[in-house]
Amino acid sequence: MIASVYTGSTEKKALDQIVQMGGEVKISFETAQTRLHAKAWLFERNTGFHTAYIGSSNLTRSALVEGLEWNVRISTVDNENIVDRVRATFEQYWNDPAFVAYDPAVNGEALIEALAQERAPEAMTGSERLLALNLDLQPQPHQLQMLEELTAERSRGHHRNLVVAATGTGKTWVSAFDYRRLREAGHERLLFVAHRDEILRQTQLVFQLVLKDASFGERFVAGERPKIGAHVFASIQSLQRTIDKIDPAAWDVVIVDEFHHAESATYRRLLERLKPAFLIGLTATPERADGESVIHWFDNRIACEVRLWQALEQALLSPFHYFGTFDGTDLRGVSFTRGQYAVSELEATYLSNRERATRILQSVDEHVLEPGRMRALGFCVSVAHAQFMTERFNTVGIAAVALHANSPREQRIDAVTRLRRGDLQAIFTVDLFNEGVDIPEVDTILLLRPTESATVFLQQLGRGLRRTEGKAVLTVLDFIGQAHREYRFDVRYRALVGGTRQQLARAVENGFPITPPGCAIRLDRLAQELVLNNLRAAVWSSRKALSEDLAALDPTTRLPDYLRQSGHEVEDVYARPAASYSYSTLRARAFPRLAAGIGTKSFDRSFGRMVHVDDNERFDTWLSWLRNDEPPAVQSSATRDGRLQLMLFAALGGRSIPLVQLPALLATLWRDPARKDEFTDLLEILRDRARADTEPLDRMSPVPLHSHATYGLYEIVAASGLVSSAGTLRDTREGLLRVEASKTDFFFVTLEKSESEYSPTTRYEDYPISPTLFHWESQSTTSPESKTGQRYINHRSTGDRILLFVRARRNDSRGETLPYTCLGYARYVRHESSRPMRVVWQLERPMPAGFFQEAKVAAG
Repeated sequence: MIASVYTGSTEKKALDQIVQMGGEVKISFETAQTRLHAKAWLFERNTGFHTAYIGSSNLTRSALVEGLEWNVRISTVDNENIVDRVRATFEQYWNDPAFVAYDPAVNGEALIEALAQERAPEAMTGSERLLALNLDLQPQPHQLQMLEELTAERSRGHHRNLVVAATGTGKTWVSAFDYRRLREAGHERLLFVAHRDEILRQTQLVFQLVLKDASFGERFVAGERPKIGAHVFASIQSLQRTIDKIDPAAWDVVIVDEFHHAESATYRRLLERLKPAFLIGLTATPERADGESVIHWFDNRIACEVRLWQALEQALLSPFHYFGTFDGTDLRGVSFTRGQYAVSELEATYLSNRERATRILQSVDEHVLEPGRMRALGFCVSVAHAQFMTERFNTVGIAAVALHANSPREQRIDAVTRLRRGDLQAIFTVDLFNEGVDIPEVDTILLLRPTESATVFLQQLGRGLRRTEGKAVLTVLDFIGQAHREYRFDVRYRALVGGTRQQLARAVENGFPITPPGCAIRLDRLAQELVLNNLRAAVWSSRKALSEDLAALDPTTRLPDYLRQSGHEVEDVYARPAASYSYSTLRARAFPRLAAGIGTKSFDRSFGRMVHVDDNERFDTWLSWLRNDEPPAVQSSATRDGRLQLMLFAALGGRSIPLVQLPALLATLWRDPARKDEFTDLLEILRDRARADTEPLDRMSPVPLHSHATYGLYEIVAASGLVSSAGTLRDTREGLLRVEASKTDFFFVTLEKSESEYSPTTRYEDYPISPTLFHWESQSTTSPESKTGQRYINHRSTGDRILLFVRARRNDSRGETLPYTCLGYARYVRHESSRPMRVVWQLERPMPAGFFQEAKVAAG
């Protein structure tokens, strides 16, 4: 049985009696992260004819006997798929670490305390309640993913890490969990820096919770001074008075909150003085307007960040209702250069269009319940535009002011205070509140200018996403005109819900049927038509636009500089590998005179199929070869380097040609400097952005596969050294691969199985139960008594091994075959059924947190 203390309704006496009768009970002792309120009953039978009741009835006399309740009875006879889904969901909950095994003798007192606190929540703050319960706290899924990314960064030698996450997503908790890991590795001494006493007090409490140590830490703020100095929570004001006396190596771990303050003289002096083993910066701002000057402290890298839809799915931010409205303007004639409209022309267009201002007011009246009580921020194109909108709103009785960078500080403070108090309904601004300002009371965002940057769009949206008492939802009003043909609407909608351009086009066409919980996205008819046409025109990045951007640069510009200066991504350049797109072909188009010297096209398809590479061993080995003037000597396929050569051979297009041609293939690449340089640059870019925390499966084996790394099917075949009788890499189908030499069964699992791609006998029920447990169905002919079934069941005693590779779906939005994520070795736990067998496997290493969340969704 699974139970929770949510609402304080659970009775301890009832749970005690269930345990005494031999029942197993798991319970969630806190409700900040887990609010189980479901009522479902599952009765399993050895015959396989299971029954489930789903409905509103609690396990009480009033609910089961006297109350008017609605419940649905289902059975495997009539609804096998639904019963299977209920069983899978229960198993996922049962294996969730939020639910703890209940034993009255062990945690009965904790249950009493938790129920009492839930019935009187005003008695303590949330953190104080958790501290009183003395729970083993674990990171939430999005926080665990951030911690994994931090680990991956450090495995690549980056020990100065910037953590970016919106206010309310738990940056402080991430830093505490991260410190717990570092402390376990021997990095004990800690300095946490903030600029306000209340932040330090709350932060110290969070660390005490995570470390289960109510006495952890000393404060260095106001009149308090540390006596020991091993774990210090200090204000920057207190530190600045003693900076010159601080030992640069005094602390192993230094964490700086609100790192966007780091460019001030005080913070700079401190950061230049300290030499910790690990520097961690926390900020809610993905990229400030002067972002380069901040992230240079971190090798110009962001270590990890929480995506908006992840935070919304976790209910960490206020849900939003987004309304896109056609504003009647035509911006196709406005100058548009390198992703930006000309500000002066945009300003002139808006100031001369009073009808647009009228439409904006009409939209506010239509979508905001009480405009006279709203607290809105409006983002404008210029100071004149902000003043214009202020005048229009004041004219109709909606109190508004205009603020900009040159507004007196006192005026800005007064306006924000009045807005928070409700005396002011709108502030119109020019980039002033994009970042660094926290006004939780904001309940309406007016996007009054086209936003070309996803970062700026998220910053503006983020001004209203902070949760606060009394705010049920954030209303976002976006005003859309006829856009320049190169303007990218996909940027903002990808920021809202994720997905590719093709997926976004389908979402727009279908009215955004899938959004984060509590959120809604609505476009009026004309806005929908404009956005949809724009997305369809740009489903594949325009080769013409890409080459025009390159033509504006120097002909010698290399791939990393091109991406940085143009704002494009690697996937834009290698949009369709099957069409032989590469940076070299792009250069040939941009600079026709250079085309003759750019070499052959034989590798162009291959580069686009390598954007998944994400483990250090491939990066380090392949790059070490590419940095030499001559190709590497061919190694024996019985060695690790030899297998890495086979993997490179497969990646470069050698899937169906004899392996004896490996030297010739490498020689061809080395004779083509343009493509050799491109391949080198591509691997450097991929290494720089890789966030997978990979580990070698076996360092002593010649098989260079890593858990949590990503591989194409033929790379796996090459890594295993499998060669056909014709001397080529063995042709392998998806599903299963048995390698007798290593006594290993390779399982290749695709979670989404469409009827068009899989027959009824191959649409297996595969899904993750927990980060360490995976439910897998064998082939339809396999029984427990068969030789194969016995090998699965007894693999540990026979020395056989099971290796699991999983992907969400077969193809990506480009139509390209997706690679697999290696989840590593698995151990048999149990099975049921026959032909096919349903087997639960336990992974030796928990799957990545982000992958687990995605896999749960993909598996349905």
